Amino acid sequence: MTRLQLVGVAVATAFALTGTAHAAGDKANGRTLVYTCNGCHGVPGTNNAYPQYPVPKIAGQNAQYIISALHEYKSGDRTHPTMMAQGQSLSDQEIEDIAAYLSSISPK
Repeated sequence: MTRLQLVGVAVATAFALTGTAHAAGDKANGRTLVYTCNGCHGVPGTNNAYPQYPVPKIAGQNAQYIISALHEYKSGDRTHPTMMAQGQSLSDQEIEDIAAYLSSISPK
């Protein structure tokens, strides 16, 4: 196989694995779980609960980013007290579910 073909196979494999990772979450359960996110993140379309603090909008965010961020809050690698408490209260499957839902909706 030529180098170009090997790169093509590697890219195709990466896309296939990425698609599988996103499919692991249950969007319906994720929709139920994000009710606590609404107050600060405004999902979907609400204003931030704390205007003096810049809170990111997470609707439509990349699923892998959401998964990574919540795991980092859960482990304490990211240190925001509210988000650490939220992350620590979630199972790995719930994090996948939230990411599947949030990544599937359009930002408002």
